[in-house]
Amino acid sequence: MVNKEDKNPPEDQSLPKSDTVIENVDKADRLKIPEELHILPMKDTVLFPGMVAALNIVTERDLTLLNHVLASHRFLALVAQKEKDLKAAEQSNLYDYGTAAVVLQMLRMPDNTAKMLVQGIKRIKIDEYTQTDPYFKAKVTILEDHIDSDKEMEALFRNASDQFIRIINMVPTLPEELKIAVVNIDNPGRLADMIAAHLNINVAEKQEILELVSVKARLQKVTAFLTREMEVMEMASKIQSQVKSEMEKGQREYFLRQQLKAIQEELGEGDERTTEVKELRQKMDDAKLPPEAKKQAEAELDRIAKMPPASAEYTVSRTYLDWLISLPWSVSTTDNLDIQAAHKTLDEDHYDLEKVKERILEYLAIRKLRQDMKGPILCFVGPPGTGKTSVGMSIARAMGRKFIRMSLGGVRDEAEIRGHRRTYIGALPGRIIQNLRKAGTNNPVFMLDEVDKLGADFRGDPSAALLEVLDPEQNYAFSDHYLEVPFDLSKVLFITTANLLDPIPPALKDRMEVLELPGYTAEEKVLIVKRFVLPKELKAHGITEEQLTFDDDAIKTIIIEYTREAGIRNLEREIATICRKVAKDIASGKKTSVHVSVNQVPAYLGPSKFFSEVAERTTEPGVATGLAWTQSGGDILFIEATNMPGTGKLTLTGHLGEIMKESAQAAMSYIRARTDAIGIKIDDFHKYDFHIHVPAGAIPKDGPSAGVTIAMALISLLKGTPIVPYVAMTGEITLRGNVLPVGGIKEKVLAAKRAGITTVILPERNEKDLVDVPENAKKEMKFVFVDKVDEMIPFVFGTKKPEEVVRKAQPVRV
Repeated sequence: MVNKEDKNPPEDQSLPKSDTVIENVDKADRLKIPEELHILPMKDTVLFPGMVAALNIVTERDLTLLNHVLASHRFLALVAQKEKDLKAAEQSNLYDYGTAAVVLQMLRMPDNTAKMLVQGIKRIKIDEYTQTDPYFKAKVTILEDHIDSDKEMEALFRNASDQFIRIINMVPTLPEELKIAVVNIDNPGRLADMIAAHLNINVAEKQEILELVSVKARLQKVTAFLTREMEVMEMASKIQSQVKSEMEKGQREYFLRQQLKAIQEELGEGDERTTEVKELRQKMDDAKLPPEAKKQAEAELDRIAKMPPASAEYTVSRTYLDWLISLPWSVSTTDNLDIQAAHKTLDEDHYDLEKVKERILEYLAIRKLRQDMKGPILCFVGPPGTGKTSVGMSIARAMGRKFIRMSLGGVRDEAEIRGHRRTYIGALPGRIIQNLRKAGTNNPVFMLDEVDKLGADFRGDPSAALLEVLDPEQNYAFSDHYLEVPFDLSKVLFITTANLLDPIPPALKDRMEVLELPGYTAEEKVLIVKRFVLPKELKAHGITEEQLTFDDDAIKTIIIEYTREAGIRNLEREIATICRKVAKDIASGKKTSVHVSVNQVPAYLGPSKFFSEVAERTTEPGVATGLAWTQSGGDILFIEATNMPGTGKLTLTGHLGEIMKESAQAAMSYIRARTDAIGIKIDDFHKYDFHIHVPAGAIPKDGPSAGVTIAMALISLLKGTPIVPYVAMTGEITLRGNVLPVGGIKEKVLAAKRAGITTVILPERNEKDLVDVPENAKKEMKFVFVDKVDEMIPFVFGTKKPEEVVRKAQPVRV
């Protein structure tokens, strides 16, 4: 087997000169090639007709074949191997086409190998192998070139010749004699073979050219390879020119800098680079980096010291090092562990929120007993305006820590949390690391606002990136993509806020301790206005407490008739509106002080925006008042029912969801099954169509908690009796008339109180949920707990009234 092809013939005086070779070629071309030839496999090379090659013969098998060839007619077939890595040649690994060649010279070497000079004569196709051991022999067909003499052939011939001469001029390894040979060739097939033999293409591509008998097709293929090679060489030449230009520029800058350095030394001035490196090293020591971060910083500093400032990589490394040494690796603030003082601070800033305050005081108490406690991960959930964000600032003030707020609303890129890798231009750490650097401590109160508003797209899922941040078992070694060294987040007190729990992924929700912040009652809002809102707005508008005062009833009127919300955000706006108008009157000299009473509120805020329509809406049969949970805390809703002659069809309108529609069907089925027990006199339901509508049709509504309300509206319609005013109800209904428990009881009760409801009917199993309802609401309202729909009817239609003991916060149990 031939291991390699020598570009030059063996240095032996007995080898013929080039002119002798050409003469031998012409003679060999006229020789008759036998029909059966010895097959010599060739590794990683293809010999074309007319080409001369020096080959090394190293294996016993190939030496035996060569001896037989020299002892006979000196002809053999050279066939390329498909896979050059195979040690022993196999018949299946040989191409079917090869080149018939004649051995011109052989030289035996002392190490039992041989070198031989061969000349390609004709293309051949292997028809049948006649021998495989100890070497290959096969019957072959001699292939003659098919030449088409036309203008296209002439154009291909000239184009290939010109392109190859251009490549010879561009490639220094190709000898100048090749140009003379190309110019003197007048045979298109011989030209194509010569070009293919010298082109820098792989064996498979050379074999493809060898197998083409049509000279025109061969020239077309060679021209394509020439064009590709020209493009590659021109690109390489362009790159080489650019690199050379950059190198010359770099050498010039280096020479000038060395001169500048020598001048500075003569003048006794320090080297700016050396000074800069010393300053960075000092900052690195002062930062007290952990071992892994220090190792990374030292490696980066060593790179900077060896790098010219003009290098593009210098700025990247310097920025990275600045981030490393500027982070608060070991800087912490001292916690205020005085429980009483912290409690006082929390009370100064916020009213109520007892669960939140209690949890923070518990944390401080444990920190006082155990110094290495990990920071909790808290999640404040509640309607807008209930103080979730502001209580975070109050917690930081009470604990004596720095406060950081990061809004997650609309964040869709994972890199916002983890940062970008340094391979990107303009890469920076994520916002977690950026905010810690801004705070300057490693134990701030870190608020992640609006965690339920996170998004996700093709750039990744930020909520998944937060799993590591908000896990106390993992965040002690938080890895930012930019830093690539772990940072300890276990000392950070993370607080997240959300309006809803449902959009938060379960895995993320599982890592947080959820504290609910429900809405406030009207009485609580009056206290909040007097204690917090009014002093803040007076200060913001430049008004003193003597210049503007409010009656408690006036504040309550604003709360009830001008705002309807669980929080106090709109209430603040209304108070601010009054402050602006009063400030205008005082500044213009019309008044020196103002006292706002109930009667004066419309003069400042206009007519009432909200009013209790419970009494008016429930004066007619077929209308019932229900309770609903909403994102803003809770609300009341009216369910209207009517009937008309028809075929028994039930129509449901009001943008209702599937669950609410099914509740309406269950309520209708229950009523039809118990008409006698309920006291309804109707002969045939199939003679009437029923229509149930929930007003505010633009707002989507769903859930099972309106089941009993729908049933009461239908019973009121069919009995022709209106429901008692100021009674509201909630609960899921079954076909057997059971009343099942529902959620959001606290929010629904507070919504009922805001709307002026005096009696609330609840499922019996929801009695335990009244623990969270404020005491003043429980004292002012009556609660009836039922287990069956039949038990509701006397209270709904006024045939039975709750006992007086209910007014002393004792609910009625049926």
